[in-house]
Amino acid sequence: MKTYAGTADKTESESGSMIKTLKRMLSYLTYYRYRLIYALILMLGFSIAMGLLPTLMGTATDIITQKQSIADLQKVFLLFILDAVALLICGHFSQKLLSDISQDALYNLRNDLFTHLQILSLGFFDRQPIGELMSRISNDTDVIDQFFSNGIQQVLQSLTTITVLTVVMLIINPFLALLVYLAVFCIIWISTTIARVSGPAFEHMQEQLGEMNGYAEEHLAGQKVAIAYRQEQSSVSAFSVLSAHVARTGGRAEFVALTSMPAATIMANLQMIILLIVGGAMIIHGNITLGELVAFLGLSSSISSPLSQIFSSYAVIMNASAGAVRVFKILDEKPVVADKPEAGPMPSITGDVRFDNVDFAYVPGRTILRNNTFNALPGQIFGLCGPTGAGKSTIINILTRYYDIMSGSITVDGTSIDSVKQDSLRSQIAQVLQEPFLFSGTIMENLRYAREGATDDECISAATKAGAYEFIMAQPECFDTFLSDGGANLSQGQRQMLTIARAMVAHPRLLILDEATSNVDTRTEKIIQNGLLHLQEGKTSFIIAHRLSTIRHADCILVINQGEIIEQGTHDELMKKEGFYYNLFMSQFRGKLSIITGIS
Repeated sequence: MKTYAGTADKTESESGSMIKTLKRMLSYLTYYRYRLIYALILMLGFSIAMGLLPTLMGTATDIITQKQSIADLQKVFLLFILDAVALLICGHFSQKLLSDISQDALYNLRNDLFTHLQILSLGFFDRQPIGELMSRISNDTDVIDQFFSNGIQQVLQSLTTITVLTVVMLIINPFLALLVYLAVFCIIWISTTIARVSGPAFEHMQEQLGEMNGYAEEHLAGQKVAIAYRQEQSSVSAFSVLSAHVARTGGRAEFVALTSMPAATIMANLQMIILLIVGGAMIIHGNITLGELVAFLGLSSSISSPLSQIFSSYAVIMNASAGAVRVFKILDEKPVVADKPEAGPMPSITGDVRFDNVDFAYVPGRTILRNNTFNALPGQIFGLCGPTGAGKSTIINILTRYYDIMSGSITVDGTSIDSVKQDSLRSQIAQVLQEPFLFSGTIMENLRYAREGATDDECISAATKAGAYEFIMAQPECFDTFLSDGGANLSQGQRQMLTIARAMVAHPRLLILDEATSNVDTRTEKIIQNGLLHLQEGKTSFIIAHRLSTIRHADCILVINQGEIIEQGTHDELMKKEGFYYNLFMSQFRGKLSIITGIS
């Protein structure tokens, strides 16, 4: 008994959840309520015209069987023509209006989704594979598009038609109308049962589709690695398994949903047979005329068609509901790092950065940084070094407030960074990362990306200081050269020069460098280092160093190990201590020495 009760509760919960999801989807349509009202009025006109056709046919039948005048038959024929014109006009314009509303609604949904993604904290993207997110933006919105473009139009028109035809049937003969609706209720019961099964199946299918797309995105991005380690066949096999899961789940979902159509057809035919038998008996007993039976047969046939359309739309509705659940899950996600209600803009930064007993954890209970304290004065260069995973990048992530700290305080020029708006803080910080990233677009557009309103002269000046001007002018279209796929048509060093120039265009007050020269050749490194010197002028700079030679000139070096700053000072001071930094530096130096001398 417990098992059945639990299952019933779960089914009821899923049903309620689906209704809420459908209401939320429909809210995107009802935003255009006035145009929607016009469309519904036209649909009502279409439905009334549909109801008139069988009644005119019944009237014509009575005129013929009762041998009335040709003039009466001609009037009915004229009404047929007028009714057909009304059907055409109302049908065309209602569908045109609904189509426009659907596309506008989908436009708003996609915009809401992409806009919301822009305000979510970095931690959200750490948890979500890019392929999974792309699946929600593309596949899930596509199935919602099917609902907006086809499903909702069919359902609204069908519901309007059913309502009008029901009224007409009740006016003609309530008893025959009751017979028709006995079959209708059977169809509704069958379809409701099918919906309870197919709904969760479609949701499961969308989840598996997201996993499959995530896998494809990751392995296509790492195709070079797959080729290098001869894992192409392994990748194909794993993808095939995921694809098979999607196919099987989708096949079950579609099969269950599509059984509603033949079930509705069987019940519609049974309904016609019952009407013929009962209606024939009523004609024999003189209760109705042949024309009324003909009209009723036409009306029952007309009501079966929209019913079939509604139930054939179940697959679209269930699929859209499953996709919408995943889309709305993102829209309901709250930024973990949020501006306080009273937060104001960050004043112009001079560069006094202070960490005071800062603790931080990405996941509650697993502290990454502990008791970190330091003070960088305006214009100073701070180097951050330590083993992989020590917490160097984490210190930068909390300085830029990608994440909020657990305890302690971080201030810039005496202002706590959690008391100001995030964008006003980040607008004064520039970063040059180890892996340069450029957007598809022209070189000039990529440079101007750092600061809205930057002039061409400012961008050209920045490119010159960064050492990029020469290679830019050698490109086919100079600064208007189009960069495809993140700058794939440039070398690693050229892309890095552009990111340095882009950082200059930002006019930052704080600068963060994450081993910006580690992936380039010696000649290019010298050019980039010269560009970095221009970029660092007058700015407080933080340099994450993997090669310690790049921070020997720093005003202060923070040595980080297991989330704690264990040493700090200049290169010479730290070397004299012969502590952790000394051993780290000498291990790198000995490595180079052994290569040169052949001594190990």
